[in-house]
Amino acid sequence: MTNPIAPEPDALPAKLPILAVIGLRDPAEGDWGRLRGLQYSSLAKLTFARLVAHAMAALLVVQTYAGEVHVAFLVGWMALLVGVLISGARFDRTLIDADRRRVSRQEMHRQTISSLFVALIWAIPMLVFSPFGDQAQRMTLWTVLAMLMTGMAVTFAAMPMATVMFGGIVGLSGVAAFLFWGEYIAAAVAVAFVLIVSVGGVEAARTFLGARVAEAGMAEKAEVVSLLLREFEEGDADWLWQVDANRRVRSVSPRFAFALGEDPEDVDGKPLIQLVAGPAWDSGHFHSSLHDLAERLKRRESFSNLLVRVSLHGGYRWWELSASPKFDENGTFVGFRGVGSDVTEQRESAEKIAYLARYDTLTGLPNRLMLTEALGEAMGYAEKWRTRCAFLMIDLDRFKAINDTLGHLVGDQLLALVSDRLKLIMQEGEVCGRLGGDEFAVVIRDAADEARVTDLSVAIISTLSQPYEIDHHMLYVGASVGSAIGPRDGSTVETLLRNADLALYRAKDEGGGRHCTYEPSLHAHAEERRKLEFSLRHALERNEFSLMYQPVVDATTEQVLSFEALIRWNSTEHGFVSPAKFIPLAEDTRLIVPIGDWVLRTACAEARNWPEHVKIAVNVSGEQLLDPYFAETVVGALASTGLSPHRLEIEVTESIFVRDGTTAQMTLENLMGIGCGVALDDFGTGYSSLGYLRKMRFSTIKVDRSFVQGAAKDNPESLAIVRAVVAMADALEMSTTAEGVETEAELECIRRLGAKKIQGYYFGRPMNRTDALALFGQTRFKERAAG
Repeated sequence: MTNPIAPEPDALPAKLPILAVIGLRDPAEGDWGRLRGLQYSSLAKLTFARLVAHAMAALLVVQTYAGEVHVAFLVGWMALLVGVLISGARFDRTLIDADRRRVSRQEMHRQTISSLFVALIWAIPMLVFSPFGDQAQRMTLWTVLAMLMTGMAVTFAAMPMATVMFGGIVGLSGVAAFLFWGEYIAAAVAVAFVLIVSVGGVEAARTFLGARVAEAGMAEKAEVVSLLLREFEEGDADWLWQVDANRRVRSVSPRFAFALGEDPEDVDGKPLIQLVAGPAWDSGHFHSSLHDLAERLKRRESFSNLLVRVSLHGGYRWWELSASPKFDENGTFVGFRGVGSDVTEQRESAEKIAYLARYDTLTGLPNRLMLTEALGEAMGYAEKWRTRCAFLMIDLDRFKAINDTLGHLVGDQLLALVSDRLKLIMQEGEVCGRLGGDEFAVVIRDAADEARVTDLSVAIISTLSQPYEIDHHMLYVGASVGSAIGPRDGSTVETLLRNADLALYRAKDEGGGRHCTYEPSLHAHAEERRKLEFSLRHALERNEFSLMYQPVVDATTEQVLSFEALIRWNSTEHGFVSPAKFIPLAEDTRLIVPIGDWVLRTACAEARNWPEHVKIAVNVSGEQLLDPYFAETVVGALASTGLSPHRLEIEVTESIFVRDGTTAQMTLENLMGIGCGVALDDFGTGYSSLGYLRKMRFSTIKVDRSFVQGAAKDNPESLAIVRAVVAMADALEMSTTAEGVETEAELECIRRLGAKKIQGYYFGRPMNRTDALALFGQTRFKERAAG
């Protein structure tokens, strides 16, 4: 390893070149950046004396021309001189440690420009003021300037550039003035004086630098030996580094400079924190690891394997630094010396593993583990400061249908958009994450203001309910939110999670798209659901189910064409239970399969008593269609009751296709093969796909009641949808049934739009088997229904 820190004395020429001494050229041999530091360090030591000399000279000039030159010009010149001198003095003070570092080209240029401005300002009196005075005043002025030039040659012995520049510009101004007034002898003397001062200044600088080179050579040799030994001892480190008492980098090794991405001479003498902080140096917003490093350096304590994030050339790296304080023979603290390594790759690998363990890879949000940790911290904070925290559990409404209808890729894109929207509405102290599937959650660290919980829940529902455009699909989902407040609603993380889940279940149970807070009664509700499930499991054997039949009539003749079978449950323990309550429970527990079988056999048996042209429609859930024996169940029901297959119509919704569309389609095609009809219920409610109509020949398409009512009110969208469905069904040779017709106006509207069949309260509510059978004794069903 060669020494890049200081020039070896025997590596320099026997006589330093004049241009190199002045600073106009750096020879190839030797570390001249370091030698410039030796030159420029003397400036700061004589700053005060230099300012006093200039001030006295300026006062003499003002006194000499006080009666000749307007006071405004004198004051202006004086102010200009003071400003330039003060600016130069401030810069010179930054060079006080230049003997211990390299001086950059920028610093050299700035000092040269400062000397140039001083010289130009001092040339003004000879060129501008002298014409206003006589010969004696000019000679007085020249004496003052000569004094300044001599002082510059003495005080700036190490800085010949400043001496030559000042003497040249000021001296030439005097020569020009003398020549203008015809004082040729004085001009010649001025020329000689300037030459003597310039040559003397250069030689003085040469002598000064020669002595300093010898001193620096001895000191640097000892320092290099020390660094080499340390580098050998710390062979597993990437580089050596050291800073002085002012925490400025010194004796930059090539490998340390390479790690910084800079040349050694460009970083020597700069603050270590500035070199590694990047843009944060100007903003003051440092990474916590840099604060830690600065604090260790400030306290002058040893440290080992300190992990620091550094910013270099627009990118971030991780360094591992170790160092110990250094003291001289007098026990004076002189800085730190240590070793460092770049551990970015190891750090990134560890961070990636930690990220995968704590963040959801699809959305980039915190996962269940991190949310649980955040909730634990929030509860600890709430307990410490006697405040409250909150946990919000979010579930997307209607997501499963989209995910399975359009595929998991679209579903994943939708979840990513949902996460983006959630992040936008979070405030400080709020963490949102993904629990899994289509469930998200938010931890509010300080929920002392419970209004924030309500406001955030409303904002979540509103924001997530806005339409999403993915792959040219306009998708709509909603959101339900359940919240629990800690420690009021639970003193542990597990309790709070469970109670928020109960609140969410209530929000979903009430139709979704709303926010419910936890209440102690929800435990009773959960217990009620458990008991309801238990009773549901025994309802068949207790004969607690019954069927009601709602008629479907011809839109023109109003004659009964079919009935839709609707199940009712009158429980011994719970009384009458709404289908909206027990059917989802039956589907969740798969009790819908035996219950559906009972409905199918009972409905077919009752339809056997009706006229031959009247059909029976039975609703079938997705759980039944996924049963591999469902087609055999239908055939068995038809065979046991003697009902003709063409009189049975299976009603399905599009949701049956989203779980396993192929299995459902094959089952329905088998049923259509034996003569059964298949009706597509609730068509147009948000997930309709023309692909279903292309793949399967449905016998009937049922238009949802919301469009029927909207069309009767002349809603343009509803009218357009109903017309489109009717036209499409006609083209595909399918029948259409309008559901939910309750008024004369709705009936007339549907007739105008061309629907073939009508179902609704206007013609009859669901009725028992006796009333349904009695209808066939009437010539007009409408009169019977009115009675």
